[in-house]
Amino acid sequence: MNIIVVGCGKIGTTLVSSLVAEGHDLVAVDNNPDVIAQITDIYDVMGICGNGADCDILEEAAANKADLIVTATGSDELNMLACFLAKRMGTKHTIARIRNPEYNDRSLSFMRHHLDLSLAINPELLAARELFSLLKLPSAAKVETFSVRNFQIIELRLKPDSLLDGMRLSQMRNVYKGNYLICAVQRGDEAYIPDGNFILRSGDKIGLTATHTEIAKLLKELGLMQKQARNIMILGGSRTAYYLTKMLCAAGNSVTVIERDRRLCEEFCETVPKATVINGDGTQQDLLLEEGLRSVDAFVSLTGIDEENILLASYASSQNVPKVISKVNREELIPLAEHWGLDCLVSPRKIIADVLVRYARALQNSEDSSVETLYKLMDDKVEVLEFIVKPDFPKLQIPFKDLKTKPNTLVAGIMRDRKTIIPSGEDMLLGGDKVVVLAANQRINKLSDILG
Repeated sequence: MNIIVVGCGKIGTTLVSSLVAEGHDLVAVDNNPDVIAQITDIYDVMGICGNGADCDILEEAAANKADLIVTATGSDELNMLACFLAKRMGTKHTIARIRNPEYNDRSLSFMRHHLDLSLAINPELLAARELFSLLKLPSAAKVETFSVRNFQIIELRLKPDSLLDGMRLSQMRNVYKGNYLICAVQRGDEAYIPDGNFILRSGDKIGLTATHTEIAKLLKELGLMQKQARNIMILGGSRTAYYLTKMLCAAGNSVTVIERDRRLCEEFCETVPKATVINGDGTQQDLLLEEGLRSVDAFVSLTGIDEENILLASYASSQNVPKVISKVNREELIPLAEHWGLDCLVSPRKIIADVLVRYARALQNSEDSSVETLYKLMDDKVEVLEFIVKPDFPKLQIPFKDLKTKPNTLVAGIMRDRKTIIPSGEDMLLGGDKVVVLAANQRINKLSDILG
């Protein structure tokens, strides 16, 4: 597809990287010539220096022929205006990054309708939702939910004393009975879609699909179930912290926010009065201890500096805080964080990239299935996609035992009439099903791509 990306800051550059990897033809627009020079040096894209809300710039970017424009500048209003103009010039689909909390759900709905926006995305809000899910299920390093909200996939790492160390998956099914599936494993730099003969080892990162109830049951049997975090300390008064604090307070949790900027502290006190807000430097260990670091259920590091987040999350972990989460946007720092024992990392950039990749694939594919959800697991080595099966899918009503599929692909779940099915060899696909598919080290655009 022909895609225009306006605004090539941190988020924009991540989007360019992800969309180029998907094989799309891109035009990158930014008003900083150095940024454009850097983007065009690294990626095979056309670069234009200028204001993305200028009709002449949009004309040069061929907005009249574009399939999609994504605006990710630092100004919500400029993002919306650029989308509006591009749409009037002929761009088929428009996506704007809108971050300001003052644009609530009602005003966003109004603007989307009148500006003819295809989608409004808020990286900080999406990151806050992921953090909230992790705090509800602290045993997991990652939690992803599908359109049928009760069906989830979680990531967790097997510790040295794990009961699963040395256990064959077929044996595990006999020992720990339930309606679940170990659907992916990462060992070192390799990712696998395992079969029943696969033997788990300590240090493996595993992907588990099931309903929330079945996941909780299995984790409890394995001795991995942690209680939900109720008393949470958040470092940094960012937008992500604001959204997360509102969610946590609304759910009845106790939240302490530490922020060095007095103005941000005052805004927090006004907008989230139920939270305890401390004006201070969270990098000072004495302050963290004084505010009760050792007694909290969870510590979430959300400053604007990745290195600071990693260091302070590591310190919180050394103080035996049960759940520690760090925001890390720079991909090159993730191995360092994991080396220090931090396996619960959240990246707003990666979250938004997944949303855009999913949307682009959904636009491309209207044949036998349509993409509902897309996640990347196991350090992006495994893709998880949710499709709606169309009535003309060529392999309906064929038992999976008779269905030939490509290596390293797996149908991990079926949602049918509000019922969740972990498929066996006797199950089959029907028109209208929602189906969850995993693929390791390869890309799946439509459901028929898994067929052998």
